[in-house]
Amino acid sequence: MGGIGKTALAVEAAHRACAEGWFPGGTLFVDLRGYSGNPVTADQAVLALLDALGVQGSDLPPTATQQYDSYRALLAGRRERTLLILDNVSEPTQFLGLLPGTDRHRVLITTRDRPDAIPVRLIDLEPLDPDEAVVLVTRALQDADEHDERTAQEPDAVHALVSLCGHLPLALHIAAAMLRRRRLRDIASLVTEIQKAGDPTAVLDHGSRGTDQYGRSLALRPVLAASYRRLPSDQARLLRLLALVPGADTSTEAVAALTALNVDAALELLEDLVAASLVTAVPTARDMRWRLHDLVRAFGVSVVREDADFHEEGETARERLLTFYWQWANAADDRLRWLPGKPPPERFADRAQALAWLDAERAGLVAAASWAHVERYADMATRLALCLAEYLDWRRYFDDKITITRAAQEAAHRAGESHSEAGAWNNLGLALLAVDRVEEAIDAHTRARDMFHALEDTPYEASAWNHLGAALQEAGRLEEAIDAHRRARDMSHAAGNHLREADAWGNLGVALRKMGRAQDAIDAHSRARDMSQAAGDRLGEAHSWHHLGSAFRDAGRTEEAIDAYGEALAIRWEFEDWYVAASTLVKLALTYGSTHRSADARACWLQAADALTRADAPALAARARSEAENLE
Repeated sequence: MGGIGKTALAVEAAHRACAEGWFPGGTLFVDLRGYSGNPVTADQAVLALLDALGVQGSDLPPTATQQYDSYRALLAGRRERTLLILDNVSEPTQFLGLLPGTDRHRVLITTRDRPDAIPVRLIDLEPLDPDEAVVLVTRALQDADEHDERTAQEPDAVHALVSLCGHLPLALHIAAAMLRRRRLRDIASLVTEIQKAGDPTAVLDHGSRGTDQYGRSLALRPVLAASYRRLPSDQARLLRLLALVPGADTSTEAVAALTALNVDAALELLEDLVAASLVTAVPTARDMRWRLHDLVRAFGVSVVREDADFHEEGETARERLLTFYWQWANAADDRLRWLPGKPPPERFADRAQALAWLDAERAGLVAAASWAHVERYADMATRLALCLAEYLDWRRYFDDKITITRAAQEAAHRAGESHSEAGAWNNLGLALLAVDRVEEAIDAHTRARDMFHALEDTPYEASAWNHLGAALQEAGRLEEAIDAHRRARDMSHAAGNHLREADAWGNLGVALRKMGRAQDAIDAHSRARDMSQAAGDRLGEAHSWHHLGSAFRDAGRTEEAIDAYGEALAIRWEFEDWYVAASTLVKLALTYGSTHRSADARACWLQAADALTRADAPALAARARSEAENLE
């Protein structure tokens, strides 16, 4: 892409190659200015090359054909190998006539466009990695002042700066130039200024008045604008719309929805933008995904913002994308909640497919659900937030869940959608409880309960009572919790909702066990297990077996506890529910340990460590391994 450092790399490579003696004939360099408003043609370039080769004045052939013939003849007769650098080529017509016609010499071309039809070796350049970017800024500052230690003194700020620059060499050089000018200020001040502006180009392009070593202005936006102006209208439209997509990368299907194109048409345009170095293709196991560089994205957003027609085009596109996300997320949620005997959900054949899609799209889904604060998107974004709740619980992305459910609750409140608001409060309470914000969770579930009661929605009111009871348990208010779970149980039974009734029985059992009433807890968990089995709810059954094991253990019925934990574990392995499987393994390890079966306990700790590693919980995994080592 523009600003990646193509020219600098080509020139540096040429210097090193000549120093190694690879090109005794030296180097010829022509800037073809392919992305400027006045690109150099091959006819103009051949005159410059002939001049460099000593053909001038009256020796210059009068016609273009004769000039090309003379140029090629000179190169053919030149025994010493020569390197020809053709810089900033935008069209093959700029360089085809300049190729030497002999394999003795070498040609190095820099371009923002991939010339796929021409048999040349292609070397793609990517932005620097973060550490390399820091080195570039550090050297740029210390070349000007060897006593400039700001990058060493502000490691976090310099890493934030290079990230805001997208690790793009041009942007990094501009930032370094600004820091040299602002030598009495710290790096953090520039970081804050860029973050406040929200568009790095707006700050960087107004902070430096210098040029690079090739005499070109240190400015980002003209580089990006030049690439954008050269795009056909359909590619330019796609680039603008891609800049509005949430998340780091996007699937082909999502791009098709965004643009109202079919998948094949969208794919072709995406490949064109990849060839123009404005989009990066990211291969994955499931599909190809597409990514914009952060600075290209910022440029695209600014183009949309500055044009009323483009702005409306973008708003309509975001509505289409949000609808697409909701339809697919809703289908995935149906699959995650599906039970045998119900009609099979559309789109996803099994849980694994649904989870894989949600995993791939999570960043975009969460960002899109956060659009609920915008009135135009509030309804659909709220629905999206509600149907992501089960998935975010499953993967334990509680911070994401808090973010989107708060946005959904506020949007539903503004719109007067009481049922959606109550559902959002309920989901928010679950997320808050998962991160130990217990009092806030109690408040959220209380609000949900009261709203569902006012709406006379008994099944959902029962659910809110049940979740409120779980939060009260964590607050140590066990009598209140037991009362809440009994209310949930009785209301669910009256409504004929056996799944919610089973869940209430299970939570009641946990509260009774905490009260020291082990036998009552065993009875409650046995009821929950039997009801889950009857409904075909395997996950609910696993949950009941797990808590039944703990109740058996409290009652001193160790072998029954071990068997119950084993039943829970088998189902959790089946669903690849790694984090929760680890919790069962920990309970099993402790139970084995209490009966001095150290080998069995150690095996469970090691299995728990493996499950926690798969669940991306490295600290807990390390603790489980430590417990295993202590049993050796």
